[in-house]
Amino acid sequence: MPRDIKELIEQIQLLEEELEQRLDGLRQQFHYSFKGRRVRFENEVRRLHWEYRIGVLKYLRRARPMNVITAPVIYSMVVPIAIFDVAVTLYQHICFRAYGVPRVLRRDHMAIDRHQLAYLNAIEKVNCIYCGYGNGVISYSREILSRTEQYWCPIKHARRVHGHHSRYGEFFDYGDPEAFQQGRQEKRKELTVD
Repeated sequence: MPRDIKELIEQIQLLEEELEQRLDGLRQQFHYSFKGRRVRFENEVRRLHWEYRIGVLKYLRRARPMNVITAPVIYSMVVPIAIFDVAVTLYQHICFRAYGVPRVLRRDHMAIDRHQLAYLNAIEKVNCIYCGYGNGVISYSREILSRTEQYWCPIKHARRVHGHHSRYGEFFDYGDPEAFQQGRQEKRKELTVD
């Protein structure tokens, strides 16, 4: 991989670390901490959150009619998302064991915590659980598929890929058969368990 691209990848990683540090600063600003996997707010902050809560009936009266009408369509997606969740989980348990690839931990990709916010009503909490689950499944499956891609075909695409996964920058350049044939086994070794 060219040195300038490797340096860009390192800069992106540093920026991601800086972003996480700034988010830690926000955690302090909004006075919350973690107890295990649960978020804990200071009592005064929790009381303030309750003051901002909009009741369910008032929330529904304020809602755009189209939001209410389309809600069943949105929530119907939970079935295919759950089926996909089960499918990629079974896939990785079967195939990754066969290849010696470390399995992806689902819990590392599921962030379902916004329902703990006191300023959200029951409908908003259900919405947040739905989105947290859906995006968690996508993140989880993306990691599973990125490991699969690294194992079988770690080659960049000819076309620009928007929002590629973290392994993509380390893949072989499109149209470079020599690098692919010579380095494919090394890419697998980087990924697999000894």
